[in-house]
Amino acid sequence: MRNQIEFEVFGSYALFTDPVTKMGGEKLSYQVPTYQALKGVVESIYWKPTIMWIIDEVRIMKPIKMESKGIRPIKYQKNENDLANYTYLKDVKYQVKAHFIFNKNRPDLAFDRNEHKHHNIAKRSVKVGGRRDIFLGARECQAYVEECEFGTGEGYYDQYGEIHLGTMVHGLNYPDETGSDQLEARLWQPVMRNGYITFIRPDDCEIVRSIKSLSAKPFSGDSIEPVDDLYNEVFSGKEGK
Repeated sequence: MRNQIEFEVFGSYALFTDPVTKMGGEKLSYQVPTYQALKGVVESIYWKPTIMWIIDEVRIMKPIKMESKGIRPIKYQKNENDLANYTYLKDVKYQVKAHFIFNKNRPDLAFDRNEHKHHNIAKRSVKVGGRRDIFLGARECQAYVEECEFGTGEGYYDQYGEIHLGTMVHGLNYPDETGSDQLEARLWQPVMRNGYITFIRPDDCEIVRSIKSLSAKPFSGDSIEPVDDLYNEVFSGKEGK
């Protein structure tokens, strides 16, 4: 596929939170990564507002194991700690295949639509492990990225057949990507076949729920602070800095 990248992401823990479990403060991970979580991984590898990443497929390489941990999160609106149990996925590894398209809702960035440039930067970013910190679902779940050829190597579920995973969160519709002044959640019912999950496109999701009204943040000379002005303000009078 055009503009495609392939990589492997792995870590000691992952937390792809089922939103139903957030209400009581005791988070429980889905068994497999969501589309939105993998999109976050790819955007940590390389992202610009000119492009939108589409996750095509994920391959589950290791057995699905879970582990509960005692956590002391901060209470809402109080300077106190609470007690909770979070259930994480343990010792995870995934192969991911993704590609990018141009964001047609950003005509102000049409001058930057050079797919050859962005594709080569993305491939170089995969080789060095990403441009920003990689994590799997939650900030405490640090992960690492390596380039790979999708489908190679032995996976735990290679001959496992079909596993129906029920209704899961697919991802979120943000106004800067949809052109609508709404933040929406997408749901779907994935099936893992021999360790592979093929994602449907975001606009193919039939179950979409509105969360709240939200407008895209405009980027212009009035809303962006020049780096030179900030540098002069911080280091003015400090010779040699």
